[in-house]
Amino acid sequence: MAARRTDGILKWQMLGLGLLGLGAAAFPTASPGHVNPWPDTSTRAADRRLRVGSVDLHACGEAKAFCGRIERVLDPTGAVPGTLSVLFEFYPHAGRGKSLGTLVATEGGPGYPATESRDEYLTLFEPLMKDHDVVIMDNRGTGRSGAVDCPALQTGDRWTVESVAACGESLGPRVSLYSTAYAADDLAAVLEALRVRKIDLYGDSYGTYFEQVFALRHPDALRSIVLDGAYPMNGSDYAWYPTYAPAMRAKFNTACERSAPCAALPGSSIDHVMPALERLRAAPFTAHAHDVDGKELTFRADATQLAIVMYGSAPTLTTAREVDAAARAFALHDDVPLLRLMAETASAVDSRDPTADPTKWSAGLAAAVMCHDPAQIFDMRLTPAERIEDRDRAVAERKRAFPDTYAPFTIDEYRAMPLDYSFLDQCVGWPVAPPGQPASPVGVDAVYPDIPALIISGDLDNMTTMADGAAVAAAFKHGVQVRIANSFHVNALPHARSACAAGIVRAFMRTATVGDTSCASQVPPLRLVPRFARRAEELDPAKGEPGNQANRAQLRMIAAAVLTEGDLLARVPSNASGEGYGLRGGTYHIVRDGNAIHLTLDRVRWVDDLAVSGTIDRPAAREGVVRATLRLSANDGTTGRVTVRWLEGSEAALARISGTVAHTKVLAQTLAP
Repeated sequence: MAARRTDGILKWQMLGLGLLGLGAAAFPTASPGHVNPWPDTSTRAADRRLRVGSVDLHACGEAKAFCGRIERVLDPTGAVPGTLSVLFEFYPHAGRGKSLGTLVATEGGPGYPATESRDEYLTLFEPLMKDHDVVIMDNRGTGRSGAVDCPALQTGDRWTVESVAACGESLGPRVSLYSTAYAADDLAAVLEALRVRKIDLYGDSYGTYFEQVFALRHPDALRSIVLDGAYPMNGSDYAWYPTYAPAMRAKFNTACERSAPCAALPGSSIDHVMPALERLRAAPFTAHAHDVDGKELTFRADATQLAIVMYGSAPTLTTAREVDAAARAFALHDDVPLLRLMAETASAVDSRDPTADPTKWSAGLAAAVMCHDPAQIFDMRLTPAERIEDRDRAVAERKRAFPDTYAPFTIDEYRAMPLDYSFLDQCVGWPVAPPGQPASPVGVDAVYPDIPALIISGDLDNMTTMADGAAVAAAFKHGVQVRIANSFHVNALPHARSACAAGIVRAFMRTATVGDTSCASQVPPLRLVPRFARRAEELDPAKGEPGNQANRAQLRMIAAAVLTEGDLLARVPSNASGEGYGLRGGTYHIVRDGNAIHLTLDRVRWVDDLAVSGTIDRPAAREGVVRATLRLSANDGTTGRVTVRWLEGSEAALARISGTVAHTKVLAQTLAP
């Protein structure tokens, strides 16, 4: 599933990076249950060598990794000649005792190399690495395992049916050889070479699809399996992604219900959005707005652009916390908040890194997998010309029978989203797979192995939905789904809203049983923006505390300043440039160090009539005290200087404000933004 974020008889030859000509005697030897030959971490990385099973490895990177390669035949049927070099990283357990097992992580996308996410996986596995080895492999066609490069997809402004088809044509006879089934077989070959008998396998997003394929093809290699952000390989109406719209609606409605200011409004969150949607339908227009990195974008503000915001779930936090309020403002012709969200989403749904490097994310591999493995709404055995007719017939029938499939958006509005998010049309021009390579060789009707299976789902995830996770859990005889409250897509990795899922996963990987999951219901709700305002006087004032001398107008200035602070902090996780613009003007600068995040504000305007300058410091961790020193300057000449503090990570956190406005003492509190 595009973004954040496939025969065991294949012959292979072992290769070690940079080690040609060295005999086995040059390497210490390890095997399953081996004692770590280098418990002393002071050994120079460049001097370290290791032989595990039949593979010669050499130290690489800065995280105590050993790198190796195996050479795989490209096509197990022999119809297409050639080989593919598959890279993997091996992390020996840190302790002096024997290894108790091997942990393997596999990446989402498709198209992302797992080794680019090593830091996140190693953070998850770190408490287990004293007595567990770790393997991370770049799937064929990604990263350093022969990344597929289709320039038109990799660098174009957006995917088109034609550019996807051209990518498939450029692959020629290799077009069907990047399937998930063959990638799964590559991992099995790596494990065989390392003489690893069983693994505990973790995967996220598309990685959960890979895991299911691996489980079906190599069940004896698994001790346990963790699927984080899981979706099934088949099901009723699978190709139409029927759980998407209900989950999207539930995300916004549930977040609103759990936020007091939003819940106090009549109707559901989708009800709140509908007037903005109707305005966009009636009068779409060309718009300009800055994305989260400060780049100005020009785009068409229409119903589809709103659909991208609500379905794309990117940036995750800002879309969830702001869509309701931004839509309400847009319906009142305050366009700025919603247009900013549209610009931010337009950038965030692009999976490429700024250099469009296919080794960081391969658009070609993503297309090759998505057009080969999952079911489509048309028959992939037809020629592209015939498929178009099949697609048009299927769409017309869908409109007749299920017009609300993507409500509140129409089927046409949904189809107009980027092809790698709407999915329905992207593969209509993809070449027909060769006769020896069926379109979907993943064995979706096979019986899943009886192994311990943990499925993690966020209850606000509309990309891999709770319904999808439940279907995957049901496929395993002893599958258990754990639903993490108030959480989004992929929850055991460091970027998640809570550390809960990571703890559950570690305990499961150690014991192969699901233990205490009580934390799953204790993740704090989102703090939604109560409303967007043009002037501070439109806001509810902060609440004065004993000793406060500020009047209601001044307390409204304080409320606007705190909301300005929250507006910027919500954008920090998505900002890569370190620079950004305030909602209605001004700039801010971000500096990150190991323990904290520091923001410097220069006349940032969240409302038109108040400029906020100063500094904000927040811990890099999920929890801790947020501190700000802010200078306020209103359009009427009123100035002030205040400090703001609150405890992040706690439910219903209160921001406490002290200082002066117009030489008047301020002591107040308001809900943390």
